[in-house]
Amino acid sequence: MRHPPRSTGRLIVVPLAVALLGATALLPSAPPAAAAGGGPLTAEAENGVLDGVAVGSSLPGHSGSGYVEGFDAATDSVRIPLPDTPAGLYDLTVRYASPNGDKHTTVDVNGAGPGDLALPGSSGFTDLPAGRVLLDDTGNVVTVHSNWGYYAIDSVTVTPADERPPHRLVGAPVDPDATPEARSLLSYLGDHYGTDTLSGQQDTANIGWLEQNVGKAPAIAGLDLMDYSPSRQEHGATSQEVEHALDWDARGGITSFVWHWNAPSHLVDQPGKEWWRGFYTDATTFDLAAALADPQSDDYRLLLRDIDAISARLAVLQDAGVPVLWRPLHEAEGGWFWWGAKGPGPAKELYRLMYDRMVRHNGLHHLIWVWNSVDPAWYPGDDVVDVVSADSYPAAGDHGPVSGTYDRLLSLTGDTKPAALGEVGAIPDPALMRAYRSDWSWFVTWGGDYLTDGVHNAPDFLKKVYDDPHVITLDTVGDFKHHS
Repeated sequence: MRHPPRSTGRLIVVPLAVALLGATALLPSAPPAAAAGGGPLTAEAENGVLDGVAVGSSLPGHSGSGYVEGFDAATDSVRIPLPDTPAGLYDLTVRYASPNGDKHTTVDVNGAGPGDLALPGSSGFTDLPAGRVLLDDTGNVVTVHSNWGYYAIDSVTVTPADERPPHRLVGAPVDPDATPEARSLLSYLGDHYGTDTLSGQQDTANIGWLEQNVGKAPAIAGLDLMDYSPSRQEHGATSQEVEHALDWDARGGITSFVWHWNAPSHLVDQPGKEWWRGFYTDATTFDLAAALADPQSDDYRLLLRDIDAISARLAVLQDAGVPVLWRPLHEAEGGWFWWGAKGPGPAKELYRLMYDRMVRHNGLHHLIWVWNSVDPAWYPGDDVVDVVSADSYPAAGDHGPVSGTYDRLLSLTGDTKPAALGEVGAIPDPALMRAYRSDWSWFVTWGGDYLTDGVHNAPDFLKKVYDDPHVITLDTVGDFKHHS
């Protein structure tokens, strides 16, 4: 579930249906620098068409005569033309600075993806791979939209893309005692990886909406262990999500679980920060770093209590032979959840503690462990991760392939583990995923307006996705528990 950064206090959504001017009108005042023989081509942002932004030059290390800054409103953007570029697939690089910490921008090329792009905090200018883009031979325009804003854009570079090498999946689960069903599911994912993408939908009610309005059900049901959190149950919360998982398994579907973990203690429980918002950083004073530093403390004991409580719920599924795509501590690097509020060190330590407690102490061996961040500083290690993933919430109606995020996930592991979209707002277009070789293993669409408002995912587009021959749905998923 996507949330705004604390520095801005809001999520800025930018429409990508931006009217592009003709190529002649967008020609920069100075030509872009291009290497001979079809090499890289760099275009300076300050020579683009500015909308609500300005040219700056006070930050050191920029190229050209300056850079573009002032991304602080939803409609702010800069359109950077790339004239005289031969048609084909290119790698896009964005040179930026983000001295105010981690931010997000939205990038499109000729009105289409890559889409949402995370910008790690950087006091100086740095180059960030933004994924692959399809360019035509009639003039191309890279547009950078504000999104979270408060960063500087120096330039963009396109380089002819090399053919993507074959994936090098390890295949074996990180848990050496993984159940036959878990091993089979991971093998199933590996065999479809690079050819097919599994469809997924968060929440059973939203799955029902899909069946009624699209005529098909997804292969994956996204469920949440949130209301099994002890500090929520203490306030009377109840959940039927385990029963929903059993029912979904009986229908032949794959189960994915996230856990909006209500902090074990120290809930603020005041208006706007109620107990049921206790997974948010601002609704609890629970100090993860302090708890982990003192294994004899009450807060450390409560961490184990909560992990054991969730383990007991997951054990019901293991006993029933249900493998689970398990995505704990999601979106940690955002800082809006308490498990990421103290930085990457405590978050990674908690993840590894959870793995050890669930697998070695509580005997859970039916879990496929899914990590949920693209930042190398937050990665807990190849020995405790089966699948890498990210969440993508681009502007409504932006169905780009999220190729920049995909490439960054592959770099975390050397392309040895599948990459998935744990949550999406707008679903990537399967045809664009294939064109860009963004081989997402699966996506899970978030519920509510993201599914039903007709803007994030229009009805005709949903039908297109669910009818795509390379998108696996419930009726085509097959026997993933006995996959050979």
